[in-house]
Amino acid sequence: MGMGATNVVERVAASIGKLDEAAIEFKAALDVPDGGVLLALPALLAGGLLRHAQKYFQLPKGYYRLESIFLLLSFMALARLKSVESLRYCAPGEWGKLLGLDRAPEVRTLRQKLALLSEHDSAQRWSEQLCQEWMGADPQSAATLYIDGHVRVYHGEQTPLPKHYVARQKLCLRATTDYWVNAMDGQPFMVVHPPIDPGLIKVLEQEIVPRLESEVPNQPSAQYLEEHPRAHRFTLVFDREGYSPALFQRMKERHIACITYRKRCPESWAVEEFECREVELASGERVMMRLAERGVLLGEKLWLREVRKLTDSGHQSAIVATDYVSDLGAIACAMFARWSQENFFKYMREHYGLDRLVDYHTEAIPDTTMVVNPAHRTLDAQVRRQVAVLSRLQAKFGALNLSGDIEPKRVRQFEQQKADLQEEIARLQSDVEQLKAQRKATARHIAFEQLPEEARFERLRVQSKHLIDTIKMITYRAETAMVQVVRETMSRADDAHSLLRGLYATEADLLPDQSNNTLTVRLHRQANASTDTALRCLCDELNSTETVFPGTELRLVYELVSS
Repeated sequence: MGMGATNVVERVAASIGKLDEAAIEFKAALDVPDGGVLLALPALLAGGLLRHAQKYFQLPKGYYRLESIFLLLSFMALARLKSVESLRYCAPGEWGKLLGLDRAPEVRTLRQKLALLSEHDSAQRWSEQLCQEWMGADPQSAATLYIDGHVRVYHGEQTPLPKHYVARQKLCLRATTDYWVNAMDGQPFMVVHPPIDPGLIKVLEQEIVPRLESEVPNQPSAQYLEEHPRAHRFTLVFDREGYSPALFQRMKERHIACITYRKRCPESWAVEEFECREVELASGERVMMRLAERGVLLGEKLWLREVRKLTDSGHQSAIVATDYVSDLGAIACAMFARWSQENFFKYMREHYGLDRLVDYHTEAIPDTTMVVNPAHRTLDAQVRRQVAVLSRLQAKFGALNLSGDIEPKRVRQFEQQKADLQEEIARLQSDVEQLKAQRKATARHIAFEQLPEEARFERLRVQSKHLIDTIKMITYRAETAMVQVVRETMSRADDAHSLLRGLYATEADLLPDQSNNTLTVRLHRQANASTDTALRCLCDELNSTETVFPGTELRLVYELVSS
């Protein structure tokens, strides 16, 4: 039955199919490790951890109920257990006390439960439902959305995944790409796991935008958009990977505003054009920026707003936008606040194990899926390489001058050198033209079934990953909500996340009172008085929610030990 199992009768009944699920029963316990994770339970439930769970997920008869599995996965994330295997090295009986059970499930059992929960598209539909509710609860945040791809490096040997450029490591490595949609403050709304990375533009148009058009709240009516052609439904902010005048035009026709950095920025603007403006950031802080604006025509048919920011060093950051309504300060703020999404990726990688695999299975890619043609990729690399060589020779030819004393011997050498360079340039130009013609005649994308055998691969299974990512999104949102509470009493607001991480790992006493239907979570005093003050404030806020532990009638009561 496993180390630490004491509920023998119910476990035997479950093993022969005579038990639907074990009863949740808390017993008095002192100094339970990681007991601080129970502080996050009200925020987890408010964020939707168990909302609609019974609607989208089912488990067969057994000892562990659905709610216990979801609570365990979220508690593991808060305790910084970054993979399912991490539970192997934790005391199962102590973790069981946090769930009201005799012990937590073994890793093998937990993996079996995850496999059952990840069948079909249940995790996807649950995530979509929660995303819609999160947006509906905060329409202002859903009006401006950040989209970016996160590259997850794959170090396994199950399948030879295509290589991606990993910016944080400055290397091309085998990896997959997930596309995230976040609010301005970094709060996650959704994640998309494409089977093969087609690039940000295609993921935007094919998967993200259709969902947002139906899920973003408070969109203007069709009649209003017809009467106000420059109005937009919502705003998308992304990096230069999504820069495409054709995309801007298509999004404009759908009344969706786009903001991004400009590529191939022309000459600098005159300093006199810039003026100081007070801009309010997403955090509420007000800062001064030196901004200027012009209209720019791209492709001879699309007018955009170009906003530039002048830094103290003289650098000009160029932004283009199809938002024709907002103030230029709001556009600059929206673009420069994209660091919040980058910080989200960094925090999730370091503390929640965002890049960790959930399972090690692969699955076949449909034959009709379009992929990059390896032949086109090879020709494109050859063209780029030859063009680079040609550019260097042309620069060398242009810089070659005859100076000093002009002697017949030096003149002949100079003329011979120029002639040799010109001949080499002409040969390279001919080669480049031939390669470009071959590249143009070669299809850029082909169906997966047309790939050569040596270039074929399988994709990593994403169903379990999507379920765990959704739980981690809920957990991150719960932690962020608690950060907002403790910051109100902290003199150093930037330490709020560190304080909570320490609280989640601290020990706690669990004191159930069946007569009053309460479960008291008593926390030990912290290292200093200011932390105790923040913790008391947090406990008061949590007690006001009157949260009941799932599967019981016990109301949670949080308190700090008095001495």
